Order: sequence, then C-alpha cells, then structure tokens
Amino acid sequence: MSNNEGFSKDILEHVSKLALLDLSEEEKEKFSQQLTDLLNYFKKLNELDTTNVEPMIHPIEGLKNVFREDKTWDSLTNEEALQNAKHKREGYFKAPRILKD
Repeated sequence: MSNNEGFSKDILEHVSKLALLDLSEEEKEKFSQQLTDLLNYFKKLNELDTTNVEPMIHPIEGLKNVFREDKTWDSLTNEEALQNAKHKREGYFKAPRILKD
C-alpha cells in the first residue's frame, strides 16, 4: 500500500481472509472507507510541525508502576491440569480442529 493509496477493498478482502472473517459486500465497502479515512487522518497528523514541542513522558505525572511483583510458585502437574478435561489424548488437551484445509 503506497502513501497515496487508501485502504482498498482488495486489501480488506485479503486481511479479512487471513483473519477468517466473512464480510458482506456492504461491510467491505463500509470498512474500506472507514479505514481509508483513518489512514488519511494519521497522514494529516504527520504534517504537523512539532519542532518546539517537548515529548511527553506520560500524560499523568506521578503515576507509579501498578504491576504486582513477580513471584514464582509451583505449577500444576500434567495430571492435575487434565483432571477435569472432557477430551484428552496422550497427556494433552484434545480440541476440535480450527484451521481450514
């Protein structure tokens, strides 16, 4: 996709196929236009002069890391993990096939 090109219907069809989404023709038209508008908006932002603007570290000053401390603990054994599984095979969870041929 070049800089002058929008988000074409062909590109949208390719991406939707990769994502295993079945879109109607109406949805393809709608999403193609919306994504083109979004890309055009970001192109406008690239045109702004930001030479005298200092980069922001974080919009909320004084914010501290809210993540918990990493602690190790014993994990489940294979038998414990599979004990409630309805479908299992050779020590693994058995699930239905999700990819098409």
